[in-house]
Formats: sequence, structure tokens, C-alpha cells
Amino acid sequence: MNNRIVTRKLLLGGGLNGHDLYNKIIALENLFSAWTEFKRGKLKKQDIIDLSVILEESIFDLNQRLKDGSYKHSAYKDFYIYDPKLRHIHKAEAIDRLLHQAIFQILQPLYDRQFIFDSYSSRLNKGVHKARARFHKLAWRLSRNNTRTVWVLKCDIRKFFDSVDHRILLAILARKIKDEKVLGLLAEIISSFETSPDKGIPLGNLTSQLFSNVYLNELDQEIKRKWRIKNYVRYADDFLILDTDRAKLEELLPMIADFLSTNLKLSLHPDKVFIQRFAKGVDFLGNVTYPHHQILRTKTKKRVLKKMKKLKKELKMEKVSAEYVYQAQASFLGLTKYCRGREIEKKIKSGL
Repeated sequence: MNNRIVTRKLLLGGGLNGHDLYNKIIALENLFSAWTEFKRGKLKKQDIIDLSVILEESIFDLNQRLKDGSYKHSAYKDFYIYDPKLRHIHKAEAIDRLLHQAIFQILQPLYDRQFIFDSYSSRLNKGVHKARARFHKLAWRLSRNNTRTVWVLKCDIRKFFDSVDHRILLAILARKIKDEKVLGLLAEIISSFETSPDKGIPLGNLTSQLFSNVYLNELDQEIKRKWRIKNYVRYADDFLILDTDRAKLEELLPMIADFLSTNLKLSLHPDKVFIQRFAKGVDFLGNVTYPHHQILRTKTKKRVLKKMKKLKKELKMEKVSAEYVYQAQASFLGLTKYCRGREIEKKIKSGL
């Protein structure tokens, strides 16, 4: 069966019988294509350099292990990054991450069409800035050009990546995927990491981006299709609902909490849920959005400047490289691109 027919069958729903999808994922053509995408921007990384030296041998070996069922996912190395807040990352071996890319580039298009329009994380032509822009557009339209009050329910899921239930995730995946070998491979990847028994997916895996959207698509469908909520925007585990009636949002809050708990074994963060007037500014995805402008949240400003001061000292003491400091600085400057931030931008550049 050719790739076009395979893709069409899955997009139409109902999944695939036999092992058509599995064969598509493990095909040498797909694995080498995954390498091309996977290595992008990483060619100076030592593990990528090491893999590139024995690339053909490694890909053929991976293909064979996937064919005979002997593939086992490697252990993870963990480290912390600032993005801009501190995040705990778990990184698999390069060959496993190449496989993640191979899986992602086959499964992502198949799932993407069932996602709602207003899901903005880890999707083509979406992202943080478009999520913020969409929120502003919905709020402005609902306010009739800022002539009536718009209320915003802002929610954050508590420790989302650490809390994803493996069994529930696999059950959701199995609704679409009928190829048992694919499900077995996904189970191997999912079970390779846990924060507690049968819980958690790692931030460092590309597959986790797909899994998180598949998992939270359950919430998206409930809110948009069953509850008929029009003004809803989600980016990863942060989401907003807008209405001109505060009472409606207050009614929705326990419904959301109950759905998350009952169906996904998740909970809302008690300190990050609020109902706020749009005109007073709403903190969403690192920026506070007002009707006519955006600013970087105060907490983020303080954290960024504190980190830059620390890096400047560490650079003088030769504890970190100039390249590392430059990368951190570039990341922090990226935060100011879409908001009023000339003063903070100057301070980041000077390291003060």
C-alpha cells in the first residue's frame, strides 16, 4: 500500500489494519528523512557528531531492531534549562530521538486534522505569539472594540507533563491507531519514562509534544464540541475562555475541574486559575495582554535580569562559555519582541 493511500485512510478515520502504518514509520526512507530534520541546528552537538560518523550503520541497525521487535528505548540524561524559567529536561540517546522524529513526522499530520483550530502548541503555523494574537482578537471582537466588558477565565493544569496517565494516553491513541505494532512501539516510548508509577512524559521528547496535544484534545473537544464554547484558546497546559458574563465562567470552572479529574486524572493549579477583566490585563503565556498593548510580566522581568546578572559574573569567572551566555541572551531578547519592552531589552543586552 503506498504512502498516499495509508495517509488517506487514517485521515478519514478508522485507522489501519495490519502493519501498514508501522512499516511506514520504520521504513529506511522515513528514518533517513527523519535524520535530515532531526540534525537541523544540532550539528555542533557532540552526540549528533558521534551519530553522524556511524549514521548508516546506526539507522540500518535501528531498522532491523524495529523489524524483529528487539528495539528497547534507552535511559535518559537529565539537565535544567532556562526557558526563561527553570525547566527539568530529560534527554534520550540520539538514535532514540531520531526515532521520535520518524514517528512524529508520520503521526503528527494524521492527528493534526482532528485538533481544534485554537490549539496552538507544537503545531505547524501556530505557536505562542499566534496564541496571544488569537486571544486578543477574540477579546477585542467580543468587547465590540472595547465598548463592553469581557471576562477571561484563565486556567493552568498542575504539573501536566508529570501527571499524564500512561494507560489513558495509550487508550486515546488506540482509538485512532489500529496497528498493534505501532501501539507497541508507542507503549515502549511512553513507558521509558515515569515520574511516578505509570505517570509522566518527558519534556525533552519530540513525541511528548504530540502526546500532550492528543491527551488534551479530549478537553478541547469537550469544551468546543459538547459544551459549545466559542471563545477558547489553548497553548499546551494553559488555556483561556472568554465571555461577557462572569457568572457563566464561574459555572464552567467546576465543570472543567471535574472533566479533567474524571477523564484525564489531571487537576487545575490552585494558584494559577483566575477570572479577570480583559481591560485590566490578562497574564497569558509570559505576557500581560491589554486591549491596546502587551507587556512582559513583572515576575518574568525580574527572573530574566537576575539570570543575566548571574551569567555575566559566571562568564568573568570562566564558569560558562560566551556562546552559552549569548544563547541565553538571545532567548531572553526573544521575549521582548512582541511587547513593550525597550527598557528591559537594554538591560538584557548590557547584562545589568
